[in-house]
Amino acid sequence: MTERELLDLWAKARGHLIYSQLAPTFLLIVTAVALGLGLNEADVWVRVGVLGILLASGVLGSLVQFAVSSQALAIAEDLEQLATKSATARQAISFAPWMNVARFVTPTIFVVIFLVLAISLLAGPQFGPYGGM
Repeated sequence: MTERELLDLWAKARGHLIYSQLAPTFLLIVTAVALGLGLNEADVWVRVGVLGILLASGVLGSLVQFAVSSQALAIAEDLEQLATKSATARQAISFAPWMNVARFVTPTIFVVIFLVLAISLLAGPQFGPYGGM
């Protein structure tokens, strides 16, 4: 592949990475706001359903982030093999290790947030609006 083709793939991977975070982030924000408005007082099956939606969106988002980040790392390896590299290619190569944040750190943060929201949702109204603090 040419440098141009690889850089186009790199740009597409970055776009996919950004888009993969939109739905889970939006759902987490909406759930946090809904908790403040009394979601933890809703019927238990509604709360379990909300958790299912969060989990499905988060798992899918995490899988996409992992896959896209892995592909971006492979693209950077291919760029590195080129005999001559533009400044843009060198920048992509130097940034590639940061793709591990999207591969590992971002999904871990989702899990922590999901667990906090799950506790708040499943504990119900007795947990209180401030998490029992």
